[in-house]
Amino acid sequence: MAARRALADEAALVVAADEVWRGLAFKDWLEAFASHPRIGERKAPESATAQSAAWSAQEQRHAATGDDPVKAALLAGNADYERRFGRVFLVCATGRSASEILEILRRRLRNDDATELKEAAEEQRKITAIRLKKWLQG
Repeated sequence: MAARRALADEAALVVAADEVWRGLAFKDWLEAFASHPRIGERKAPESATAQSAAWSAQEQRHAATGDDPVKAALLAGNADYERRFGRVFLVCATGRSASEILEILRRRLRNDDATELKEAAEEQRKITAIRLKKWLQG
């Protein structure tokens, strides 16, 4: 990103970030995924920065307000996902309810490894765009 400076505006920044993200190796995607908390959990991994942890909590606030059966299903789904794919389930949770996220999780558990890696990467791309905009707003 630094090599692409100076960027004209917010839109140019997001486009550049998208291009850089899509050009990274799978191992780089996996490294980015590892800094995200599980959906529905309050505690971010130790590798997450304080700002990233705060943004995750804000983005997941609707996921945390589901009823007990939905919360329990999300916990179980997270565990199933991690057993199947070996990484945390990643979804752009902004504006989504716990029920919506659970539906997405259940659908994505049916993906093959390659398809799921691409879906997770697309969700990370969306999260990055949202966070870049937040960062610009201060």
